[in-house]
Amino acid sequence: MKLVSFQVRTPVGTFTRIGAQHAASIVDLNMAQARYLADQGETQPRRLADAQLPATMLEFLEGGPAATAAARRALDYAVGQGSSVTGPAGETIYYDPANVRVTAPLPNPASLRDFIAFEEHIAATSKRRGQPIPPEWYKAPVYYKGNHRSIIGPDDQLRWPLNTQKLDYELELACVIGRKGIDIAERDAVNYIAGYTIMNDFSARDIQFQEMACRLGPAKGKDFATAIGPCIVTPDDIQDLASLRMIARINGEIWSEGRFGTIHWSFAHMIEHVSRGEFLYPGDLFGSGTVGGGCGLEIDRYLKPGDVVELEIQPIGILRTTIAAQDERSTGRP
Repeated sequence: MKLVSFQVRTPVGTFTRIGAQHAASIVDLNMAQARYLADQGETQPRRLADAQLPATMLEFLEGGPAATAAARRALDYAVGQGSSVTGPAGETIYYDPANVRVTAPLPNPASLRDFIAFEEHIAATSKRRGQPIPPEWYKAPVYYKGNHRSIIGPDDQLRWPLNTQKLDYELELACVIGRKGIDIAERDAVNYIAGYTIMNDFSARDIQFQEMACRLGPAKGKDFATAIGPCIVTPDDIQDLASLRMIARINGEIWSEGRFGTIHWSFAHMIEHVSRGEFLYPGDLFGSGTVGGGCGLEIDRYLKPGDVVELEIQPIGILRTTIAAQDERSTGRP
């Protein structure tokens, strides 16, 4: 499944829903589940659907494998009924993406950890500092904790941050944790992954390196925004992670290309490491770190106001961000 979060405007307000992409439409999974339950004779289908398949992504992930199974059943049922099917009281199930706002698939992660897991990337960044790769990097996957409250989504606009002179993109794959667990073995880690999405760990490089000279961080140099999207693809829809091609385009020009299979520390390694003596929770977000050659720092090219940044990893899709003018005061849709 390709899971999305989207907002619907109604006369009484704007509501966030969870859906699945199907052909050119978005299927409202919560409402599809209510339709399914009603057709099975359930007398209170809406109430039961809210319990079995909540309407927001974080609540859905907290439902674990049972919620995922309900989502598959609801999607299959809605597809089988056709695009004219409605909810128990005539509510919309099929949406045209042009008529809703597709947001970050997980607008409010439980936490954000971003790793530096590609050897080619740490080698290049270390070389720019005139240093070798730290030997400690080979002992365990290293990460920093980012700002999980500054998530932006597909086709959002990023305001120019902090008067930086070196605004950078980072081409990453991310995994979303779908189950609570502690002391998880590498061999079992795949069972804790709910899906994968594209991640752009935007960085103000000049500010980042200034603060990291004090042996802490990164913080302000990255915490202003992290983009994810356009959807979360469940593991069954990605047969071979290693073969995934990763592409970054700026204004339509390819700046970076890579392959996920070049990663040194896998998501399974990350999950095992982080969960040692520490609980993971549904909705935790793990970024892979930048694929080799996957940022402006490595090629000495930086973003400018007005640039359109597109990160592409299929079958997930394209994560697009427009860089606003330096006098813009808000982050969001243009």
